[in-house]
Amino acid sequence: MPSVVVGDITRLETDAIVNAANNSLLGGGGVDGAIHSAAGPELLACTKQLGGCPTGEARITPGFRLSARWVIHTAGPVWRGGNANEAALLANCYRHSLQLALLYQVHSIAFPAISTGAYGYPGEQAAGIAVESVRPLEQNFEKILFCCFSESDAAIYRKLIDAT
Repeated sequence: MPSVVVGDITRLETDAIVNAANNSLLGGGGVDGAIHSAAGPELLACTKQLGGCPTGEARITPGFRLSARWVIHTAGPVWRGGNANEAALLANCYRHSLQLALLYQVHSIAFPAISTGAYGYPGEQAAGIAVESVRPLEQNFEKILFCCFSESDAAIYRKLIDAT
């Protein structure tokens, strides 16, 4: 069963952390900027070679200076009101990240709240999609964490996890 933590995803002791990246994979603000900063310049050099990431897909790089061995980069959808396939694209971010994690024998993984920052996805809807999207693959992992920025966000995830 997934669990929830409040804190800095770059400091978590997991095999992999997920980066809520933009399509270029070249860094940005929020979680993306924090991960690039903590991982060091090697991460940017590596992501430059990947050629970007379409929305809903995922790519993997080493974690470099992070505690996590791997960073799984996924490009979430920009919220456009809910009628532009955002829910399916967001669900694909979680599914593709977990599938990539399985390929790389990741046993523990931490997710941020993908698309809820600058991309404007409503937090409660995004949390519901996140929790439902990891369910089919959760038995393949020792630990799945949702790393939240605030206690109020964490409470949403806890409520959803406890309800299922």
